[in-house]
Amino acid sequence: MLRARLLIFVWLISAALFASAARADYSDHPRAAKLLRQLEERHGFTPAELAGVRAALTGAQRLPQLVAAEQTAAERTLTWTRYRPLHITDAQIDNGVRFLRENTQWLARAEAEYGVSPHVITAILGVETRYGVHSGRHRTLDALATQGFDHPRRSAYFFGELTQFFVLCRDQGLDPAEVLGSYAGAVGYAQFMPGNYRWLAVDFDGDGRVNLWTVPDAIGSVANYLVRFRPQVAWRRGEPVVLALRRFQVRAERVSFNRRRPDTTLAQLAKLGAVPMRKAPGRLRAGLLDLPRDRGREYWIALTNFYSIMSYNPSVFYAMAVAQLAEEIARADAATPAAVGKLSAEERTPRGDP
Repeated sequence: MLRARLLIFVWLISAALFASAARADYSDHPRAAKLLRQLEERHGFTPAELAGVRAALTGAQRLPQLVAAEQTAAERTLTWTRYRPLHITDAQIDNGVRFLRENTQWLARAEAEYGVSPHVITAILGVETRYGVHSGRHRTLDALATQGFDHPRRSAYFFGELTQFFVLCRDQGLDPAEVLGSYAGAVGYAQFMPGNYRWLAVDFDGDGRVNLWTVPDAIGSVANYLVRFRPQVAWRRGEPVVLALRRFQVRAERVSFNRRRPDTTLAQLAKLGAVPMRKAPGRLRAGLLDLPRDRGREYWIALTNFYSIMSYNPSVFYAMAVAQLAEEIARADAATPAAVGKLSAEERTPRGDP
């Protein structure tokens, strides 16, 4: 019922936006002047560069269906029962093992430098882009212009990312009209928003360019992100991500669930009746997760590294999908000592969003 009401709401928004789709020249938008002023004053754009931005805005397309896609993203509308199979499948696990083995050098280096588990980095790239196969089919210019100028609730955020996108294109020598990404404007194998691309992406292969459409830079950048984006939940080397429960007898009114950060410790949770199956130091920061299923609920203990993954995407479902896919990849890798074949040419060919 909730999903149905949300879909109707989004449809109405989309219909209103689509009705004005003919006015696709964003250079005439009332806020375009603000964008150009920020690029000039904060980022030193020259008159020639500003003229290029105006030309890009003139050619941008209004795509209201992208607003609808952002409003009805799977993590917002599905139960955990239905969300999990979107990302944890036999193919995802098998391709994750292949990716892990093909990129051992870069993953091992990322773990050495940042402390992040190779399985978690692999799982994030698996959930985000199927290990680089689906890095996006929408023009990022169109996505960010539509979201930045027309989104009903989050236009300020996307407007800032549109500004960062033009700076990124200038600094990286990219044509704004040629860059492809997600409906929300995320780009590359790691699906960074432009602002985070400029801040947290790294030149991991040392070729003199930060390029998130290459595997080494994507691997290093994911690790750097988990360590630096939210220092209060920075990745902790060697710690688990989640813990299954051996006993759960917690009174709901005494605890909070699904927070953005750990709000207690394992020792405190044990006193309340949440005891993990796996032993771990009681001092570790922790929180409780409540995952609604089609029937019933599923409870877990999350540790700091879970919240680090949530800094990548602030969805409990997303972070749990990454955590469980990482575990499945690790289990399959350990159980399959023989060499795993490389991804086929078809699997490696980018085909846009899944």
